[in-house]
Amino acid sequence: MTNDRDRNLDGRWREKRDDTHIWTIEEEYGIDLWVRSDMELWTYLKENNYETLSDMLKDKR
Repeated sequence: MTNDRDRNLDGRWREKRDDTHIWTIEEEYGIDLWVRSDMELWTYLKENNYETLSDMLKDKR
């Protein structure tokens, strides 16, 4: 799986802001999450029992 997110200087993945809208995630990663596009990332992760965006992407791709 390729990941288009940036890395920090120490090589770890940069965290995506929790207030990012779902439409941004869907557009960036080419997926459809079947929720309102104005939902915030943290809400989606919490409602679907994901700890991080990376966890969710592993499951959705």
